[in-house]
Amino acid sequence: MKKVFTGRSVLFGFFLVAFIIVFEIVLERLKLPAWPAFMVMICFFIEHEDPGSVPRILIGGLAGIGCVVLLGHVGPALTPYLGTEASKLLFIGIFVYSIVLFKDALPPVFNAFAFLFFLAASVASRAPNPEPYVWMGVEIVVGGIFIVGILGISRLVEAVLDEEKALETALSADPSSLAEKTAQEPDSKH
Repeated sequence: MKKVFTGRSVLFGFFLVAFIIVFEIVLERLKLPAWPAFMVMICFFIEHEDPGSVPRILIGGLAGIGCVVLLGHVGPALTPYLGTEASKLLFIGIFVYSIVLFKDALPPVFNAFAFLFFLAASVASRAPNPEPYVWMGVEIVVGGIFIVGILGISRLVEAVLDEEKALETALSADPSSLAEKTAQEPDSKH
């Protein structure tokens, strides 16, 4: 049976929750929406924290939010000819078809993350005073910080666990040598 809790998951989870709380407070104080950055974080976890997925997540997310902006301009231009709903559906159809057609040619731009962010930004744009350019900035800047933070937390946890493992190995090899070494160290209280 697999362990439910590992040292890595407990330590990583503790640091991640602290990181999230700090950024939630900072973004709230700055009156910035947190959802684009947290979507980047979730996408990065879906990709198993693979640094190679970062361009697809960040650029795809930016493209998805950008398409909401583009829909805001193209939709009204086509409405007199096609009607509101048909204009919107035509744009969405072209966007989705572009992802299918160009996913291999331009994977950082045309990917599932672009569609995911397009969907979330479309929903968010229904709220009063939508700010898609702010969402784009938060997605790129704070989302990028989140990815760097996750990678940093992983390295910190690995370093702590490696140090702990080295200490356990040293103790199991010769516990008396550690006791002698500790006894020989000068008292730091003096």
